[in-house]
Amino acid sequence: MRRRHAYAIVLAAAVVPRAIVLASEGRTILEELVEKSDRFAQTLVASGTFGFLPGRPSGYTQPLYAWFLAGLYQVLERNWLVVGIAQIAVAAVTALLVLEIGRRVSSLTVGVVGAVIATVHPFLVWHDVHVNREILDGLLMAAIALLALVVAERRGGLLALALGATLGLAILGNARLALLPVALAAFVAVPLRPPSRSLLLVGAVLAGAALVVAPWVARNESRVGCATITTDTRALWKANNLNTRDVLERGGWIDDVPEPIGAPPWPELAADLTLAGQPTEVDECAQARYYRELVVDFWRDHPREKLRLMTQAVAMLWSPTFSVEADEEPAPEAAEGEVGAREPGSGGGLVELARDWIEPLFMVVVYIAAVAGAFLVPRRFLGLVAILLAYNTLAAMAFAGTVRYRAPFDFLLAILAAAALVRAAEILRVRRRRAALRM
Repeated sequence: MRRRHAYAIVLAAAVVPRAIVLASEGRTILEELVEKSDRFAQTLVASGTFGFLPGRPSGYTQPLYAWFLAGLYQVLERNWLVVGIAQIAVAAVTALLVLEIGRRVSSLTVGVVGAVIATVHPFLVWHDVHVNREILDGLLMAAIALLALVVAERRGGLLALALGATLGLAILGNARLALLPVALAAFVAVPLRPPSRSLLLVGAVLAGAALVVAPWVARNESRVGCATITTDTRALWKANNLNTRDVLERGGWIDDVPEPIGAPPWPELAADLTLAGQPTEVDECAQARYYRELVVDFWRDHPREKLRLMTQAVAMLWSPTFSVEADEEPAPEAAEGEVGAREPGSGGGLVELARDWIEPLFMVVVYIAAVAGAFLVPRRFLGLVAILLAYNTLAAMAFAGTVRYRAPFDFLLAILAAAALVRAAEILRVRRRRAALRM
């Protein structure tokens, strides 16, 4: 297979099913279950303020996806077709990166099969055309994995700096990745020969990440009042309190957790009240400290309950089935922009079939094949897979788990599964040849 043919196959697998879903969903992608970054993007384009309201800067979300949307809205317009096509393009680039990872660790055939498995993931086909920040998570995680392999092989300082910068972008899209540069700096430093080169790689990775993240942290300190990536520690509290486990066990999401008595209005609610004629000010930094203290108190006072939540999070993260009940209508808070698990709605027909049967069967096959493929790939790549999946699992244990948070990492399993499937096909081909020769 020539590389251009491989690219054509992967691009078709990425674009065609998503185009069908986009045509089916239409303008509803900007009307239902919309990530709050969309509101930030609209305010930024209209007023130059990154926040819910003009003239009121906010740090209540990770900024990367809002910047992505704002760029589209500024250059083109806020239109479902614009957003859908742009996100399909991102998914296509992600698939090509996965192809390159598979080619580098095994063969072009494994790259093609792995990329196709990763991009036809039923959940992602639906999810990628909707307004959600995980579309960039998937792209950046694939870029990070590819760069980490290249840096580990070539051990170049500039490449390590590029890896760190990419990690910084990923952190600006997902604050739960804040410690990932440390893990990957250790990955590219091994083996520790010579020590000076290993130290250079570690320093370059960490410096690259810091250089990208630091300006945003400084902006929040000067414009919002505290040096942080996001002031939304309320999300962390929603995943860490005495009501969380029961809500999740019932099939709800953390947005359904009741607010603490006497809690201040969160920034989005304050903005809505202001627009409704009830001017409401909010100190985001004080609120961030308030919810952070509640989380620390919960961890300290209820360690057994936190342990149960951690176990539940791991099960929800790795479950092949959807662990959050999907509703046609978003919950009230989700309607205001705080989207939860972003799972396909129960609209019946093909969507319901994909959610209830195709997705679980797909992931079971991927899991089984990935276990077999783990014995066929280079140890260096297997180590990278272990680091990234372990990190994502630990992040879920601290926060919460759902398919939404696992999906951007599933391309790693797809490559392992592809290695097993390609080897199985080769064995069958050899056996058929031998059988034909005997005849």
